Amino acid sequence: MILEIVSPEATLFKGEVTSVSLPGVDGSFQILNNHAPIVSILKHGVIKIEAPSFTMLKDVEHKFTKVNEQTFLLEINSGTIEMKDNKVNVLVD
Repeated sequence: MILEIVSPEATLFKGEVTSVSLPGVDGSFQILNNHAPIVSILKHGVIKIEAPSFTMLKDVEHKFTKVNEQTFLLEINSGTIEMKDNKVNVLVD
């Protein structure tokens, strides 16, 4: 599936991922390939991105924490998420 994370300043990430875990207002949840359509509000927490490989933009890579070669974390204050047609759009603050 495709994940795109956008902040008011820039696109933070766009690429193919295997899963993404998000801090929802009613609890954390994970989205996998071909997940049912969903729209949700996000609270302060960490987005966990898992992918076979990563290509980070140099000007935003400092915002991410590398866990290993396939996993990165991104701390957010709040946001919204939409999953539709195997594409995850995340707007973060």
